[in-house]
Amino acid sequence: MRRFDNIDLRLLRVFATLAETGSFSAAQITLNLSQSTLSTHLAALEQRLGGALCLRGRKGFRLTPLGEETVEAIQDLFESIDTFQSRISQAPTELGGRLRIGTIGGIINSPEMALQHVLARVVAQIPNIHIDLRLGVPQDLELQVADGTRDVVVGPFARHAPGVQYVELCDEPHALYCGEQHPFFTMKDADISKDMIDQARFSVRAYRKLEDLQRIRHPRASGSIVHMEAQLMMILSGSFIGFLPEQAALPYVKSKQMRAIKRDIYKFSSKHYVAFRTIDEKNRIINTFVDEIIKRCRIGK
Repeated sequence: MRRFDNIDLRLLRVFATLAETGSFSAAQITLNLSQSTLSTHLAALEQRLGGALCLRGRKGFRLTPLGEETVEAIQDLFESIDTFQSRISQAPTELGGRLRIGTIGGIINSPEMALQHVLARVVAQIPNIHIDLRLGVPQDLELQVADGTRDVVVGPFARHAPGVQYVELCDEPHALYCGEQHPFFTMKDADISKDMIDQARFSVRAYRKLEDLQRIRHPRASGSIVHMEAQLMMILSGSFIGFLPEQAALPYVKSKQMRAIKRDIYKFSSKHYVAFRTIDEKNRIINTFVDEIIKRCRIGK
């Protein structure tokens, strides 16, 4: 059997959730993954383990003998990992330590969650800290903090990852935008019909495609992005409409490079959290970061 690496741990976490929920549809909702992504993860794990882990058909979903053994082994494995990380995280050190942070793109534009100010405060308190900062999409970040790949993550999470604590930070308002070269830019909201919206090229967040389509009942996506910086490019091209956090769009609205479309209708708020593993709740470095980002959100409000 091949030795597991961090990617395999995420695959194990996905399969454990599938086994716990007892169906692909329920696991999709819990993990916020598409059917194709979930099936790909399962197939990758089955290939590495050398056999089928579950069956689905007329008799419903059920685990194979290998699947049942794998679930039990996963529980033992993660208990051992939890024990290891708990002991190491609480061990005294004079050298500071390492903090692996995961966040979504665009946080730098948020006055409530601006991580640059949080990082400055953390470094001031722990001068010898090594910070590893990575960008990612919400569902990946949740899996990464659950399996220990990231120590703490920030974003609009579904709050489904097992063994993870979520602390609410703030709400981030979004609106639907178009660029100055788009036909909607010079039109009054009253003149923009639903049919015109449906005919417009719509750029969606790849990890929230169905949600974005449903918000404006749009028939299809003509583009997709992962990070908000990419969404800015799509909208500023004048070829697409799409959702953006209002703070990210504000500089371009002020410079008249884009505008909101029917903001009273096409708007929503996304709730953001800072998340970390329950077993790490006594970790000094993680606590320092969490305390500082909470303080920052209070100041920003």
